[in-house]
Amino acid sequence: MLAKVTSCAVVGLEGALVEVEVDISPGLPSFIIVGLPDAAVQESKERVRAAIRNSGCQFPMRRITVNLAPADLKKAGPAYDLPIAIGILLSSEQVTAQLPQSLVLGELSLDGSLRHTNGVLPMVSLARQLGIENVFVPAADAREAALVEAIDIIPVASLAELVGHLRGEQPIPCYQPQEDRAESATRQGLDLVYVQGQEHVKRALEVAAAGGHNVIMTGPPGSGKTMLARCLPSILPTMTNDEALEVTKIYSVSGLLPSDTPLIRQRPFRAPHHTISQAGLVGGGRWPRPGEVSLSHRGVLFLDELPEFGHNSLEALRQPVEDRIVTISRAQGSLTFPANFMLVAALNPCPCGYHGDPVKECNCPPSLVSRYQKRISGPLLDRIDIFVEVPRIDYEKLAEAKPGESSAGVRARVEDARLLQQQRFRGSKLACNADMTAVEVKDCCVVDVSGQALLRAAMKQLCLSARAFHRILKLARTIADLAGAESIQAAHLAEAIQYRPRGQS
Repeated sequence: MLAKVTSCAVVGLEGALVEVEVDISPGLPSFIIVGLPDAAVQESKERVRAAIRNSGCQFPMRRITVNLAPADLKKAGPAYDLPIAIGILLSSEQVTAQLPQSLVLGELSLDGSLRHTNGVLPMVSLARQLGIENVFVPAADAREAALVEAIDIIPVASLAELVGHLRGEQPIPCYQPQEDRAESATRQGLDLVYVQGQEHVKRALEVAAAGGHNVIMTGPPGSGKTMLARCLPSILPTMTNDEALEVTKIYSVSGLLPSDTPLIRQRPFRAPHHTISQAGLVGGGRWPRPGEVSLSHRGVLFLDELPEFGHNSLEALRQPVEDRIVTISRAQGSLTFPANFMLVAALNPCPCGYHGDPVKECNCPPSLVSRYQKRISGPLLDRIDIFVEVPRIDYEKLAEAKPGESSAGVRARVEDARLLQQQRFRGSKLACNADMTAVEVKDCCVVDVSGQALLRAAMKQLCLSARAFHRILKLARTIADLAGAESIQAAHLAEAIQYRPRGQS
């Protein structure tokens, strides 16, 4: 007898429907799975056999053939355990109820209980798009699956429980979502109130947060670069529901979604070590997976000790920083992952860290300093909006009892500026000023007469490229938004220009 159960695969960040066909025929006992399965799917034979026996059912000692269709789609992961087990029980007529308009997902333990499964959110999203009415998911993933509205989520704790449901002995009630979407009272990141001095760096971070701009901080060791970067999440605006679902989908597919957090509300802050590989940074692998640039989507990617990262890894950042996506191509095809993040980097001016320091002498020869600074290519630097020096902090500043401004006050101004940008870009896919292309820059970055004269002089003296010219305008637009100004004035342009390093085009 032939039985069919609908399941789902994950390709990149999107779901793809998979039909599990099970046929039991006379012959020597065997268990064959076809349809381009990987090792985890092949190993499901032993998990399914033990789970069926330990759930009070009989495993048929006949020729069992399982086909995962379509056959040209790679099947990876253990999410097919439950649909294969149900297909065997249906084909052997131990369960007679059919599963029309239902999606079945889940990894089985040997005792028949269901484990957490990665990628539930994109799978359930596909089910809603296709008009599927019911989705059977592991009980541990019910809260995540319930983020998708207008579909019945049936939480399954074990294979035996699902068999009882299908036989009509003990129906499983649909999952009733709770109010999980309230904003958490605690926010990630350190508070700016604990940072003494460095007011100009705090201002630069405020501008960066208001417009989603990329930042590089340069200074000697111990000047506070890392601490300032870790304060950035505390001044970023709250994610919208759509942004939260985008980030949650990435973490769900990557297996990094916390079990107690079905919906990620805090903007990601990723700080990989400089020994990370290129595939770990931008994504990759034989079957591509999201890298750090995608895991920091709608958040911050912080690269400490920037020159210590591999040259190929840094050059691979150029495309996602510019295009806000990363495309990974393999022989089997290409996958595109979102990568709309703020790049924040920190570096020392030389290997010892004290080049140009007024207190401690630098011991590096000029040739070594030059080679160290050239580890970061010009095209990558040209994609950075804000360059800021982080000097040594004086004793008077460190010992000052008066606290600085808290992150809450800065965040209020940032959210006001972001609100102006949301109104400006309503009806488009743009979220902030840093996302603007040359078309939007021309329409939205109107400069007054005095500002045009300043911009013309800056173009000649700094030898700015077209990309740098547009980045200055986008940065000035953000500064004007923080000031609540309609047009870009000379003062806004002056502040934006000072964030460009001398000689940088």
